[in-house]
Amino acid sequence: MNILLHICCGVCSASVVERLKSEGHTVTGYFYNPNIWPPEEYLKRLDIARAVSREMDFTLHEGVYEHDIWLGRVKGMEGGPEGGKRCGECFRMRLNRTFEIFRKGGYDVFTTTLTVSPVKDKDVVNGIGEEIAGDKFLRADFKKKGGYQRSLAIAKEMGLYRQNYCGCEFSKHD
Repeated sequence: MNILLHICCGVCSASVVERLKSEGHTVTGYFYNPNIWPPEEYLKRLDIARAVSREMDFTLHEGVYEHDIWLGRVKGMEGGPEGGKRCGECFRMRLNRTFEIFRKGGYDVFTTTLTVSPVKDKDVVNGIGEEIAGDKFLRADFKKKGGYQRSLAIAKEMGLYRQNYCGCEFSKHD
């Protein structure tokens, strides 16, 4: 299959791309993360995604950094817990934009690296993806089969910067 992969960060993308390619799929990455704050952190994560793309030989498309639009989408949810409604709205915004790119690109399906994280609820992420795109969203739990641990090992092998928070200014304080 020809898969468009929403990439939340380069570290998470490494094991997911490795797995999808080992299964015989063609992968194109799409880095769209208006939630990341501050802008310097966004640029660090984008640079790591670029490095992983070069090293693992896949095309990476870069979305526009729209932090102000993202803030508008999560207005009123700033004080909510990590994993709460704010996160669901954040996933929805990023997967909606990925679906827009998917529809223009001739891909078979799209999915996201978000499910490789041990702190992201795969059922919430997959449910939103399926709500947006039905069977054009590839339901996955990339943390299974040691996916998260593999992403850490690849990051160490490649000497990649690893962030210590989800990305938004609200999760940074949790």
